[in-house]
Formats: sequence, structure tokens, C-alpha cells
Amino acid sequence: MSQQSRPMLLPLVPLYRLALAARELRLRSGLEPVRRLRYPVISIGNLSTGGSGKTPLTIALAKALTQRGFQVDVLSRGYGRKSSLPARVRPDGTANEFGDEPLLIARETGLPVYVARQRFDAGQLAEADPPASSSENKPRVHILDDGFQHRQLHRDANILLLDRRGWFDRLLPAGNLREPLTAIHRATVIAIPADDPQLGSDLKAWGWTGPIWRLRRTMDIPPIDGPIAAFCGIARPDQFFDGLKAAGLHLAACTAFPDHHRYTPRDLADLTSRARAAGATALLTTQKDQVRLGVIPCDFSIQTASLTTEIVHLDEALNALLAQLPPPPAPRPL
Repeated sequence: MSQQSRPMLLPLVPLYRLALAARELRLRSGLEPVRRLRYPVISIGNLSTGGSGKTPLTIALAKALTQRGFQVDVLSRGYGRKSSLPARVRPDGTANEFGDEPLLIARETGLPVYVARQRFDAGQLAEADPPASSSENKPRVHILDDGFQHRQLHRDANILLLDRRGWFDRLLPAGNLREPLTAIHRATVIAIPADDPQLGSDLKAWGWTGPIWRLRRTMDIPPIDGPIAAFCGIARPDQFFDGLKAAGLHLAACTAFPDHHRYTPRDLADLTSRARAAGATALLTTQKDQVRLGVIPCDFSIQTASLTTEIVHLDEALNALLAQLPPPPAPRPL
């Protein structure tokens, strides 16, 4: 969905609020049951529709917890996948099989990633898999990717990503907020951009008393000589293009596709034609888009810019987060 404001749809916001209230009633009454996995769940999510950096944070947290000695897996919906059956992501698979984000997480972390529309089913599949011999005695934790609104699965900690655009946004369909700002109170931790200290002050003035993580994001751009033609199919394409310009690249052409766009050979042929016409020496895209490109043949250079997230004061942040988790469950009887 576009990240633009749609003020002409403001009359429909009360209907959306009514739908949110109805869902809240179903959850509180038990009509929409909340199920619990055996091992702790840490959710990473946001209030807006896409574009907040959930996937890079999931990767960063998964790696950090692994280094702390945890046996980590990731649970995800697998948006856009063809099958509805729960599955473990194969790193050599395709975005059509598993979704672009789970596939990217599996490739970047080397950790088990499981997908299912109901993340409880993904978690059950994860807990049924025998651990690697090197992980048998390690404490176990699930990371729930994009899980803030997936309340059918109990979580022990809620990490909510928030930026200034979300702080001043409106509810769907006039804006891009999936929930009102009052939903922030369900969070355990709020993660904000490190370069926006004022947002942290605004949150505290608003009434937030919990931990605030600062996230430092870095775009790693491969060395390219000459002008480039950039393209992407993500929720906030302007962030990608602006980041490339800020890095000093000469953008001869920019093409934005819808979020999670499935590329075809025709798309790549059109992109190549535009790049050549603009005098570009290479095409440049994001990691998620590269995953969705798969093995489509191309006779033009395609380079990938990667986005990484660093949690500022990582040890302090992890200590506070882990203190929220319950003790490991007792061993199952033989």
C-alpha cells in the first residue's frame, strides 16, 4: 500500500476504528483465541503498513541472541507465498515458495525460519524439529517477524518500531497506521531511529515509560562506476532512492514497483531498456527485490544494496529484553 496520506478517505476511518474495536472484543472474549507456544516468543512489529525496517532488525536481533548462546528460530507469515501449508524455509528456495522476507532472513542468518499464515502453526513446526546437536542444551527462543498485530499468538516481549512518519500518521485508510497510537502501550520496547532523539523525548512526554532502543541503519552500496538506474518494490521507495542520493550516487533513472512486486522477465527487459536509454552502467536494487528476482536471466549488471541495523548499546538492550522472558520450561518427560 502507498505510504502517502489519503485525506479524501477520512470519512471511512470511523468504520476502520469500528473493525478494530470488534477485533479487540473478539480477543478479550476469547472468540479469537490466543495460543501459547512452549518456548518464549519475542515479537518485532510496527504500527504502519510496511517500510519500518522490521526485517533488518529481525536479522540483527536473531544474530545477537545466537551470539548470546540462544537457540533461535524465526516465525513469519511468508507474505505472497503460493502454499498455505506451514513450512521450514529452504535458503535455496524461491520467494514464491516462502515469501521474500523469510527467505532473506534465512539466507542472512543461517537460522531456521518457519512460515505459516497462523504463526502458532509455524511455531509448532519449529518446536517439532529436532535441534542441531550443537544447540541441544541452549535456551530456546522464537522471534516473531511482523507480529505486533498477530495477537492470536502469545508473545513474551513486544518490540515496536516507530519513526516520525508513523508518529504523525493517520489511521487507515486515510493514512498508513494499522492501529492508533494508543496501541503503543502493548509494547515492551519501542525502537526508534538513532538520528531522531526528539522522537524519544516526544514519546516520554506522551507518557511512555518503558525502554527505548535506538537503531542505527546503514546502507551498504557496492562500488559502481558511472550513473545507475535504481529500482525497487518496497513500501517506502523514496527512502531507498534518497539513501542512494545521499551516498553520492548519480541516479540516471528511478523505478518504483508496488510492495512485494513479483518480477517477470518483461519487467527486467523494460528496466534494462530504460537503464541503457538513460546511460546507466548498472541496475541497483534492494536485497528483498534481489530475492524476488530469483534467477530471471539478464544481460545487464544488477547490483544489490544491503540494509543493516545496529542496536545502539546492544548489551544493555538485550539484558533488559531477556529479563522480560520467562524461565525455560521444564524438560518433557521421557
